[in-house]
Amino acid sequence: MNRFQRIAVGLGMVVAAAAAATFGLDAADRAFPPPLERALVVSPEVVDAEGALLRAFATAEGRWRLETKIEDVDPRFLRMLVAYEDRRFFEHRGVDPLAAGRAFLQLLTNGRVVSGASTLTMQVARLTEPRETRSLSAKLLQVVRAVQLERRLTKNEILELYLTHAPYGGNLEGVRAASLAYFGKEPKRLTVAEAALLVALPQAPEGRRPDRKWAQAMAARERVLARSGVADVIGEGELQRATRDPLPQRRRELPSHAAHLAEAAIRNYPTVQEHSTTLRRSVQKALEDVAREAASKLSPKVAVAMVMADAATGEIIGEVGSSDYFDSSRSGWIDMTRVNRSPGSTLKPFIYGLAFEQGLVSQETIIEDRPSDFFGYRPKNFDMGYQGDVTVRQALQLSLNIPAVRLLDVVGPSRLMSRFRRAEVRTVLPPHEAPGLAIGLGGLGITLGDLVQAYAALANQGAPVRLGNGITAEPGELERGPLLEPAAAWHVTDILSDILPPLGSPRLGIAYKTGTSYGYRDAWSVGYDGRHVLGVWVGRADNGAVPGISGYQTAAPILFDAFARSGVVHTPLPRPPTGATRIAQGDLPISQRRFSMTAGGLIAASAGAPAPQIVYPPEGAKVDLGVTSQAGEMPLALKLQGGKAPFRWLANGRPLEGLSYRRTSEWRPDGAGYATLTVIDAAGRAASVRIFVE
Repeated sequence: MNRFQRIAVGLGMVVAAAAAATFGLDAADRAFPPPLERALVVSPEVVDAEGALLRAFATAEGRWRLETKIEDVDPRFLRMLVAYEDRRFFEHRGVDPLAAGRAFLQLLTNGRVVSGASTLTMQVARLTEPRETRSLSAKLLQVVRAVQLERRLTKNEILELYLTHAPYGGNLEGVRAASLAYFGKEPKRLTVAEAALLVALPQAPEGRRPDRKWAQAMAARERVLARSGVADVIGEGELQRATRDPLPQRRRELPSHAAHLAEAAIRNYPTVQEHSTTLRRSVQKALEDVAREAASKLSPKVAVAMVMADAATGEIIGEVGSSDYFDSSRSGWIDMTRVNRSPGSTLKPFIYGLAFEQGLVSQETIIEDRPSDFFGYRPKNFDMGYQGDVTVRQALQLSLNIPAVRLLDVVGPSRLMSRFRRAEVRTVLPPHEAPGLAIGLGGLGITLGDLVQAYAALANQGAPVRLGNGITAEPGELERGPLLEPAAAWHVTDILSDILPPLGSPRLGIAYKTGTSYGYRDAWSVGYDGRHVLGVWVGRADNGAVPGISGYQTAAPILFDAFARSGVVHTPLPRPPTGATRIAQGDLPISQRRFSMTAGGLIAASAGAPAPQIVYPPEGAKVDLGVTSQAGEMPLALKLQGGKAPFRWLANGRPLEGLSYRRTSEWRPDGAGYATLTVIDAAGRAASVRIFVE
C-alpha cells in the first residue's frame, strides 16, 4: 500500500470512527475517561487588588501556562479563531463530518493533503494528552477523546482549555502568555494584526515564532487575514490596516513585580493557583522603578526598600523588599522591609506627641539644646553642635537629640513603648535590657513595615491601624485606644509638614521625618499625607556601615520621588481637631513658656503651699455631659486642692479663658471623646487627669 492509499484509508477510518463514537461509546467512555489532570496544571499567579498580573511562575516542567477564561480574551480574536480553525465549532459534537469529508475529497482530487479535519476539540484532546508521534492510532484516539470532551464539557470550557494550552513557541503556552511575551499586554484588547498572529502561531509554533522566524510568521499572519471567514469577521477596512502593522521582533519578559511578596505567597501557599494581594500594580511598578534608579546611584552593596500603605484601611499598596531581587552584590533576595534595624531619629515625633498630650509643652515652648548628662547617658547631636535655646517646633524640625531625650526622660520610655504595643508596633530591645532613654535615638530594632504602621496612626489623627502583609493578614482598625490623642497627633503633623523638602525635590504637601542610625548603617525617611504613608530605608543588608549616608540626604529624596511618581491621589493632611491650635509664645501659660527638667517637666515649685491636685473629675473617669444628646451638653465642674492662686486650666493643651482665683471652675467640651485636663498654679506646678466625655 503506497502513501496515498494509506492516507485515504486513514481519513476513511477517521470518518467511520467519528460515526461510531457518536452513537455508542458510553461503556468505553466510562471505562477510559479522558485524562484531564494535565489541564488543571497551570502557572501560579500573583495578582494585585484589581486582578492585574504582578508575577507568574513557570510550571514544574518549565512552561508559562497562564489560565485563560473567555472573558480574558478579545471577543474579536475568538471570532477569528473559530472562523479560521473550526467554523462549525459550536455545531458539531467533537468531530466535524463535513470537514472530514472535504479533506478526504481534496486528498482524492489533489493526491495530497490540502486541508486538515481537526476541530478545536480534537486539538484540545491532543494538547491535554500529547503524543510524541503522529500515527493513525494517535489520530483515532484523538477522535475518541474529542467526543468524550464534548460529552463532559461545555463549548466555552473546551475553548478555554485551548486558550490555556495552545503552543506558541518555546515554553509559552496559552494566548495570555503569548500576548504578554510578544505584545507586552493582556489579550483583552488586541489589534486585528495581533489577533491574526495569535491565531496563526499554534499551527507551527516553532516554525512561526516572530522573534526567530520573522518571515514565516508574517506569511502565516497574512494567510489568516486572507481567509474568507476571517475577513467577514473583521471587515475590509480593518483587513487593509492589519496587513501594514509591524510584527513583534523580540520576546518580552513576563511581568515580574513584587518579587519578595510573590515568593512568600508561593512558599507559604504552594497549592493555591491565584494569590490575591492588596498591592496596586501601577504603584508597585513606580516604587520598583524609583528603587532601582536610586540604587544605581549608590555603592554596589547598598539596597533600597520601601513600603507604601493606605493609612485608612491598613492595606499595603506597594512594597519593595530590595531594589533588585536578583542583584547578589546587594543581597537582593533578602526582604529588607521585614528586617529589624535601628530607626535613628524616626521615633522622635512620638516622644513629642506624648509631651503635647500631657500638656508639658506647646510648639512654641522654649527648650534647651545644650550638653547634658542623664545619669551617665550623654547624648550628642548628629552634627556634634548645639543650638542653645530653641522652640519645641524647631527642635523637632531640626531633629535635635538633646531636647528629644529631655522630653523622653519626663514622659518615660516605658510609656512610649506601651503606646507602641497598643498600636501593635513591634520593637526589639537589646537582650536583657529595659527601655531606656537611648530608644529615642534609635536604641532598639524595628522593621520598615512596623515603622510605617506607627506613622499611619499620625495620618489617622492618632488612631492606630493594623497593616496587612499584602497577601493574607487582614488589615484594619485597632480598638485599643489611640497611639496619640488627636490634638497631639495634629501638633506633630503640623510641625513635620513644615520641614523643607530635600534640595531639588518638589513640595508635595506631606509631613515627613528622617533618621540615620548610629555608625551610618541605616538611612530612613517616612512621609504621609491625609491617606497614604510611605517609608524608605537605605543601607546594606549585612548591616555594614555606609559612610556618608543620612536620612535627609539619601533617603528623603527617594521618598519624595517615590511619592510623586506613585500615582496615588493626594489627600490633604488632617485638619486640626477641636481645640488644637498653635499658640504664640506670649500667650502661653507661664509654665509652658520654658521647659525645665524638674519633676513633671515643669518649672521648679516654690516652697510653702502643696502642689495642686485635681480632685474632680478623677483620673480615667467617664463623664456623661449629654454631648451626644439633643438636649445639648452641660458644663463639667472642675475642682482642685492645694496649689497657689491664680490657676490656669488647660483642656487638651489649650488654655481656658481667663485665670481663676477659686478652686472650682467649669469647662464646656466641644465634643465627645477623650480629653486631658491640666491645671497650673502660680508657681508653675501642674496636675493632669485624662477623662472620657460622653
